[in-house]
Amino acid sequence: MLSMVTIFPKLDTSESVDTINQTDGGSSFESSEISLPRFVRFWILILLDIPSVMCTLFLLFHLITNRTLRHEINNHIIIILLAFGLAGQLIDIPLYLTFITHTGIVSPSTPATCLIWWLAAFGFYNGGTILMGWAAIERYMLVYHDRLMSTNQKRFLLHYLPLSIIILYTGIFYIVVIFFPPCENIYDYTLPICNAYPCYQSYGILGMWEFGANNILPTLAVAFFSMLLLVRVSLLKRRLHQPMQWRKQRRMTIQLLSISSLNLIFNMPLNILCLAHLCGLPSDVGYEPQQYFYFSCYFLILLFPFVCLYQYPDLYRKLFCKRVKRSAIVAPTHATLNLHGRVVF
Repeated sequence: MLSMVTIFPKLDTSESVDTINQTDGGSSFESSEISLPRFVRFWILILLDIPSVMCTLFLLFHLITNRTLRHEINNHIIIILLAFGLAGQLIDIPLYLTFITHTGIVSPSTPATCLIWWLAAFGFYNGGTILMGWAAIERYMLVYHDRLMSTNQKRFLLHYLPLSIIILYTGIFYIVVIFFPPCENIYDYTLPICNAYPCYQSYGILGMWEFGANNILPTLAVAFFSMLLLVRVSLLKRRLHQPMQWRKQRRMTIQLLSISSLNLIFNMPLNILCLAHLCGLPSDVGYEPQQYFYFSCYFLILLFPFVCLYQYPDLYRKLFCKRVKRSAIVAPTHATLNLHGRVVF
């Protein structure tokens, strides 16, 4: 999930929480749940999570085991994004469902549960946000500057190395700030994600860095390079005289724009509202929408596999068309002629 940044330099967590409550009159974002009834949230999440997990596993299996798909350079970041999303589908959402079924209590109510939940909700989610930002840049290079990936050395420098750095950075940063924070965490077992407010988010530069580097910059990169790609595609399409090359570029362009649109729809509103609060907007303004924006981030995790699946027509047909054909097959009937010359089945 996106970080709920409130900067209180070098204050401990208890002081930060007290300050927030005093500022908000006891109704801060971190001290309450979304107004959407729990049973509605439960059915929304469980009805989407099960098929989403199945779709993710289906895609990962074929993207990894199919040699042709595995060797396509534009599929590598999709595989990593699906793996990051799987952590949210198998850890974050099940813990949220358990919270609802236990009448609003985190279960088991231990710090370890909260730390693991935070790692899935913040580490893997924001790691996916960073990867989407890099995916927008890389897709732009693959479409318009494919010569940059023409040799093994260039592919290592511009493809494999950035992906490795992002994965290492995300893992190291969130393991350190969540499991070894420079402050004391306070766990609220009566709220989802144990209050969704690790102490590092209000500790000096750490919270600001996470919000700026891990949320704002990747989202801006997605928006900028998606718009740039869309403009250049519309201009280039008129002049391109190589249909096969255009079809390949068209597929990568549609894939990027689909993923980018999903990212911007669910991340941009919350980013804008949080940024406005940092710039001086009173915290009670936009309080209710912020709750819904925060919850809607789950839809990015849940819908992402289906958006990816649609970009692979062969896999899409393999998953759905076979079922349609099987259901359309009618068992053969045997007709016989009775003594009166009537056909009997």
